[in-house]
Amino acid sequence: MDGLRVGTGYDVHRLVPGRRLLLGGTEIPFGEGLLGHSDADALIHAVMDALLGAAALGDIGTLFPESDDRYKGADSARLLGEVVSLLRGGGWRVGNIDAVIIAEKPRLTPYIPAMRENIAGICGVSADNVGVKATTEEGLGLAGLGIGASCVCLIYRT
Repeated sequence: MDGLRVGTGYDVHRLVPGRRLLLGGTEIPFGEGLLGHSDADALIHAVMDALLGAAALGDIGTLFPESDDRYKGADSARLLGEVVSLLRGGGWRVGNIDAVIIAEKPRLTPYIPAMRENIAGICGVSADNVGVKATTEEGLGLAGLGIGASCVCLIYRT
């Protein structure tokens, strides 16, 4: 069936001092931020890769390479807008997004509604079509060294 497609995405970045922490286009007050070529918004990066994968359009590393200085410090929310425009140009629309953030710290629950609204607005869907959850790894895995995000999405042909 070519009218519906599912995609998955994953991203992870190391926490470092001296950078602001952005997740889902939301700035989170914290003493560290994520290290990356762009603003390192791991949640939005996972969403972009899920959408691109669903449409068989590659990944964000191909579309926005680290070797291109135009993307140094880039606003990931703006890049997500470019991905959504690319999908629309191919006749695709976002159906829904479900994402999970994996982080030992900081506590993210208070910021999740804003993340959902930001992602929904960029993708042209209701916030009811965007799920964002946060979990820890109980001191295993990333163990406070970084933050990861995983995402699954549904797109449909218009």
